[in-house]
Amino acid sequence: MVKVAPSLLSANFAYLKEEINAIKAADWIHYDVMDGHFVPNISFGYSILKDVSKVTDMYLDVHLMITDPAKYVDNFINSNASLIVFHYEAVAEDKINELIAHIKEHDVEVGLSIKPDTPVEVLKPFLNELDVVLVMSVEPGFGGQKFNSAAVDKIAQLATLRKENNYHYLIEVDGGINESTSKLCNDAGVDVLVAGSYVFGSDDYTKAIESLK
Repeated sequence: MVKVAPSLLSANFAYLKEEINAIKAADWIHYDVMDGHFVPNISFGYSILKDVSKVTDMYLDVHLMITDPAKYVDNFINSNASLIVFHYEAVAEDKINELIAHIKEHDVEVGLSIKPDTPVEVLKPFLNELDVVLVMSVEPGFGGQKFNSAAVDKIAQLATLRKENNYHYLIEVDGGINESTSKLCNDAGVDVLVAGSYVFGSDDYTKAIESLK
């Protein structure tokens, strides 16, 4: 069954512990890190992640939307990230394998993400080493955007590549996920759905989470 990862970016930060407790029907917590440079917005950093890790034993899916992930990755490793996903577009291609290996050496799972305009083909040299591939179905940086249907084809493409090559990565999608767009992604072969405003903007978090599965 597909996993659901509510994005804390859409939670009420004044009641973060309560919000985390209210999403126990979910599988992962998605934690968006934005630097105001790689994306035109700023969100929380590694110190809040460490606090979050103290109040939950849920899997912490950390999505680095930052310009220089290698510079900060150790801070997120030390703040108890379960998975660190960085952007293909943020790292020189000849440095990607090095960063993947560094994260894995610290017993943290690793993923690569691509923006809506980036083709799946660029990921092929790295797929064998990845635990997760994150397909952005909106431009990274802001919550509440409309779903870009090009993501569905990318999910299907990644599912085919995984089957053909016996890869083990999970396929994750982030952006504009709701009850109807989740069905499109599920049919294409997605494994993990990130949902922010759809969950935290609902009257019943558990019901919203269950509706995506």
